[in-house]
This record gives sequence, C-alpha cells and structure tokens, in this order.
Amino acid sequence: MRHFGHIAPEVRQRLFHQEPCRFTADSPARLLSVALGATLYSPATRPRLADDIVKQTGRGVVSMVLCLEDSIGDEDVADAEENLVGQFTDLAGRNGLDGRGEAAGVDLPLLFVRVRVPEQIPDLVRRLGPAARLLSGFVMPKFTEERGIPFLEALATAEADSGRRLFAMPVLESPELLYRESRVETLEGIFRAVDKYRERVLALRLGVTDFCSSYGLRRAPDMTAYDVQIVASVIADVVNMLGRADGTGFTVTGPVWEYFRVQERMFKPQLRRSPFLEGQAEELREALIEHSMDGLLREITLDHANGLIGKTCIHPSHVLPVHALSVVSHEEFSDAQDILRPERCGGGVLRSAYTNKMNEVKPHRAWAERTMLRAEVFGVANEDIGFVELLAAGIPD
Repeated sequence: MRHFGHIAPEVRQRLFHQEPCRFTADSPARLLSVALGATLYSPATRPRLADDIVKQTGRGVVSMVLCLEDSIGDEDVADAEENLVGQFTDLAGRNGLDGRGEAAGVDLPLLFVRVRVPEQIPDLVRRLGPAARLLSGFVMPKFTEERGIPFLEALATAEADSGRRLFAMPVLESPELLYRESRVETLEGIFRAVDKYRERVLALRLGVTDFCSSYGLRRAPDMTAYDVQIVASVIADVVNMLGRADGTGFTVTGPVWEYFRVQERMFKPQLRRSPFLEGQAEELREALIEHSMDGLLREITLDHANGLIGKTCIHPSHVLPVHALSVVSHEEFSDAQDILRPERCGGGVLRSAYTNKMNEVKPHRAWAERTMLRAEVFGVANEDIGFVELLAAGIPD
C-alpha cells in the first residue's frame, strides 16, 4: 500500500517531487508508526464491514480501527465479536488468503481492533484463525500502567500463539492523566509500561473526548483541542514525557475531530483564502467551510506544530485532509536535506535554499530527520503544488 495510491500514476507524477513509498504490514515499526496517517474508526457491528474496508481502501485509507469499545453498547459486544470474526473471514476469503494465511498480493489497510478487556485479545486471535494474518494489532483503551500491563501481556501471548507480529496502540484518556495532582505519576507509569514493551507499541493515541467528559466539556466546531486549555495542557505534557526526539519517545497521534457539518457558526471562517485563490479553488474552499473542515485543518496544523503525527478519524471525509497536510512541502524537504548533509555533521548555520530563513544544523537536526521520514511516507510535493492541489486530486469523482 502507499499514501495517495488511489490516485492515477500520471497525477501523482504531476503532484510529487518524491512520491510516497510503498509499505506493507510487515514494514519496520518506525515507518508504520508514521504511515498510520488518518486512522479511520468503525464500529465492529457494521453488517457490511468487509465491504466498508475494501471501499475505504479505494479512497486512500491505510489504517482502520474496528471498535468493540465505546462505539457500541455493552449489550452488543458478543454480537460485535461474532460479526468481526465473520467479516474478517469473509475478507480473507475474497482476498485470496492461501492455506498458510498469506494474502495474495492484495492491498488492505493496517487493521486494528479496539478491545475492552485484555482477555479479548488472545480469544479473538484464536477465533480468527488464519484470518488473523490480516490483523496488525489492538487498540487498548484507558491506558495506565496498572490497567495497561495486562493488555500488553495478553498481546504478547496472542503474538506467541499466532506467530504473527501484533502491535499495541494504547489510548491515553484516563482521568488520572487529566488531573493535575496525578498527571506526572501517571505519565511516569505509562512510560514504564510502554518502554518495557517498546517493540510492540506502534503509537500512542490521545482520547481527548474522554478528557473533555471529565469536566463536562465539548469543544465547538470553531475551536480546536488546543483552544481548550485543560486539554492543551495534557497534550503538552504527554508530548513532553512520551514524545521526545532523543530515542526514548513514541509516535503520538492527534485527537479525533468530531464534526461533519456545521449547524451554526459563531466565528468567521478561520481558513485562509489566499492558498485557495492561488489554486483557483474557491469552490473547494467554500465546500470545506460548509462542512466544518476549516476547524479540522487548523487543528491538524496545530497537531504538527505540537509534535503529533497522524490523527484519529471517525468520518471518511476527514482522511484526505489529514494526508494532504502530511505531505512534505518542497521547501521543508530542501531545508531538511541541507541540514542533514554529511559535510554539515559538525554543525553551523546556513541560509535556506529558499533564502527566507536560518537553518541551524544541530538544533534543527531532529526536525530534519522527522521531516525526511514523513517525506518517505507521504511524499514531497512539487514546488508549485500545495494543499489545495493535493486535496482536489484525492477527492473521488
């Protein structure tokens, strides 16, 4: 699979200076953690779940979470599990899974299951049988050291029993993490847990909706998670302690955006007009504003500025904006290349090739390395290509 792989090759050639790389579920974890991109959640109760997965693959989705937790009622768990096993079996059959459980060259998203309790992990892997080869791992809710270790131990057991590499994606959403008096201790415990199982932890996900619920809050469509100060403070501390670029950190993904359309707007649209006018895409701009996408775009930009990569998505319309804004600009790529040149390893300061900024080699090195990894996964846009062109090219006809 590859990002923007659903776009015709000749269009990709026009858009990209460097096209996104190909990757599989067996690619290195460091690459996959960035390649998750917009992770689309879907309730496991959907009766045509296998069809939904195939459909979303054709629209550019590269990672999905099939949810057995908050998106379904307590009384529906058993039926959802049964449906999940049946849909995976169907998907495996229609995609040519051979007797060894190997897929016959078919591109499918990275598929994860969000469970409620640790016992579900080995039980589901056992029930899936050969179809478990389509599974990339499990999402673990309300993760703390105390609650998380049993999930990670269950994952290790399932991995050993199945012979399949399985990843964990803990969700950081518990009240202990939100409350000031217990936050640092909770983060220290989370770090101990995920560090012990580092090779199995693909990414950490933020449960901002649960954070807000602890105080009876819900952000409006005109506001981002960063405008809710109590939430912003948690994000900052999570990145501070768990997202460091010194080799001890993990990929931390952006919070979910809840809105599809706006019923009433309280503020003027925050989406700048100039890039859309330059791209002659005023009609697209108006459509994005009407569907409340301007707030989403602002939040994605702030995610990147605050050290987050990728995003939890609960609607297919959110996927393409996340991916389009993850593409590395030609200017960013040029700066990163200059900073990482072998002859620059001793440090120093240089003017950027675009002559509009200072690149200081040692302080900007970690940024350059992360940028080059993002460039590998999402590609590098041509000099005259911006977000508008990437977004317009990816929208289905």
